[in-house]
Amino acid sequence: MSDLKKDTNSTAKSTGVVSIAILCSRVLGLVRDQLLNGLFGSHFTGIFTAAFRTPNMLRDLFAEGALSTAFVTTFTKKIKNEGDEAAWALGRKMLALSLCFMSVIAMAGVALAPWLVRLLNPGWESEVSLKLCTTLVQIMYPFITIVSITALVMGMLNSKRVFFIPAVASAFFNLGCIVGGVTIAWIIDPGFREGHITEKGLMGFAAGTLIGGMLQLLIQLPALKKVGFKFGLDFDWKDDGVRDVLRLMWPSLIAAGGTQINVFLNSIFASYTPGQESANAWLANAQRLQQLPLGLFGVAVATVTLPMLSRLATEGVTPAFRGALAKGLRLVLFLTLPCAVGLSIFAKEIVSLLFEHGKFTAHDVAMTAGPLQAYAFGLVFYSAIKVLQPAFYTIDKRFIPMMVSLGIIALNASLNFFTVFVLHWDHTALAWATALGLAVNFSALYLSMRKFAGGLETKALSASLMRLLIGIGMMAAVSYGMKIYLLADWAKMSFLMQAAGLGVTVTLAAVVYFSVTQKLRVEEAGEFIGIVSKRFKR
Repeated sequence: MSDLKKDTNSTAKSTGVVSIAILCSRVLGLVRDQLLNGLFGSHFTGIFTAAFRTPNMLRDLFAEGALSTAFVTTFTKKIKNEGDEAAWALGRKMLALSLCFMSVIAMAGVALAPWLVRLLNPGWESEVSLKLCTTLVQIMYPFITIVSITALVMGMLNSKRVFFIPAVASAFFNLGCIVGGVTIAWIIDPGFREGHITEKGLMGFAAGTLIGGMLQLLIQLPALKKVGFKFGLDFDWKDDGVRDVLRLMWPSLIAAGGTQINVFLNSIFASYTPGQESANAWLANAQRLQQLPLGLFGVAVATVTLPMLSRLATEGVTPAFRGALAKGLRLVLFLTLPCAVGLSIFAKEIVSLLFEHGKFTAHDVAMTAGPLQAYAFGLVFYSAIKVLQPAFYTIDKRFIPMMVSLGIIALNASLNFFTVFVLHWDHTALAWATALGLAVNFSALYLSMRKFAGGLETKALSASLMRLLIGIGMMAAVSYGMKIYLLADWAKMSFLMQAAGLGVTVTLAAVVYFSVTQKLRVEEAGEFIGIVSKRFKR
């Protein structure tokens, strides 16, 4: 069996393992958001969301973005060309560099927090909200130092084909946020203990993010030692490997930051919408639900595919490279299309079931469901970008994603300005602008990669898409039918009946989709069902 066939056959299996680990993390993240919304309501949750925006952006950029992409690409090539010891030496140098640089950034963030908060939320009218947000930012900003180290550890493990531990480590982050947040809130907020919860409890949850960050790092260290890494810091940064990482990283940082900058733009423009502070929570809740399938499938496929592409790229843009990348894109398409359609059809029911508790009201449900439908549209493109964008760095075409990303930022800023200040639409328009930007972003990257790679098996992708759309059509018909007849009296149903009704509907829709696509001989459907069948037979 050829190396390509071995790699591509193992991609679906590795993706399944990583998906299970990421699912744990996303579910715990959802639980954390449910707690915040239920305990504090959308107003204060929106303030917390705004405070965590900057550290969380850097988490996405580093843990799943620029540093990780640049480091994994260089580290993997180092292993193949110079051996493990040279790669470990590069790891120690990058750990020292990240620790020093990001500590300075963290201290600067704490000092500049009052100005950052006003800059990113210019439409807020309440000084109380601004002051509380500033305090939360100052508590959480050191998180970025922890996460930069974690990103490098994850990169080294992924390059050694250890995927499960780094993926499940994110679950420990959310677990630390929940347990640590509740514990500290209980200690510092008397109202929390007495059932009269105040905004002071938010500081406990802010401290919980630091506890979660440390847990995410510590859980991976034994696995790193097991694969051969000798712990230590090397401050000799005048190294070809370090220069290669930084050379790849800065355009990657801009490219990967495009989506995050758009999130910041949404936050700024959302402060001028009628929801003000609450709009942050509504958008964040919708995005959290988008992140479930994105992390489950998009990030999982990208995590498994990147090291393989880095190895194949050492021999140039070969048929093996094109085949591996095309395979990743088809797998993402197969997995995320039904999720996107399901989120769109059942947006209101899903938000109601998961969030309509405590201080989160029916009005909040309606204000979250609209953005969720927009983000559902962008889900497929976002997931495909997660696979496609890193491939440019493996073939040293790093400026293409950067230029595309800059164009998308300009597009989103223009759309946001027009919809908020000219048309006076609410926060839902911001979500649609983001989704449209993702569609344009993917299209530009795909066309560019086709040019550089000499094709991306577009005919096979198009044929697969046509078969998938038949399955999607059947699934959508079943979903709408069940929604009309089984979920018609949603507001009058008990929580258990809602959960059971939605669960049965989603399960039936999924069975229809997978059955139809398997009958139509969609390759990824056969692989997926085969893997699931083997799991249940064990």
